[in-house]
Amino acid sequence: MLLLLWAAPAFAQGCAMCYSTAAAASKDGQMALDRAVAVLLAPPLGFMTLGVGLAFRYGRKRDREKSPDDSILRELIKTKLND
Repeated sequence: MLLLLWAAPAFAQGCAMCYSTAAAASKDGQMALDRAVAVLLAPPLGFMTLGVGLAFRYGRKRDREKSPDDSILRELIKTKLND
């Protein structure tokens, strides 16, 4: 938490210049900036979503391979109950 607060001033370095440039732009220019932000945000967000999805898929597959099969457990329970 302290690290995040310590790094907060670094995020504001270009804020005043970016804000004044965006505010001085026409309405069409502001809409273009909004679209540009969305276009630049979409690929990393898509790749991160894909990566997290594949990680969960791999984890579930790995867990299924490590766990014993349910049919084997049922047979063991039946044999123990019949003894």
